[in-house]
Amino acid sequence: MAIDERVKISIDQYLQEVARFCDDQYGNRIRGQFQDMQGTSELAMLVAPTYDELSELRRAVAIMTPGEKQTADRLSDEQIDRIAIDAHVDPANLAIFMNGYALVCKRVS
Repeated sequence: MAIDERVKISIDQYLQEVARFCDDQYGNRIRGQFQDMQGTSELAMLVAPTYDELSELRRAVAIMTPGEKQTADRLSDEQIDRIAIDAHVDPANLAIFMNGYALVCKRVS
């Protein structure tokens, strides 16, 4: 493999990256910058997830089949919804997470 050739990270590795600033003081300050008028900041979840959000994402990734993990950057909305239902997680947060992963994969390909 050439030195500048990039390798796509796995969905599990991406989950570890997202977890870096979970409930972290710095992460919470960053997350505060993304709040809307109601005080929610779902898009900042990829930078600084709460403990509950991270727990849900871990549960969703844990129930994914090996095939789903392999093609996680190309799952359909219907597949993501089914995983969210099966894992009993917020489908919107899972969709944000999966779309973030797809974007990361597009950057390295």
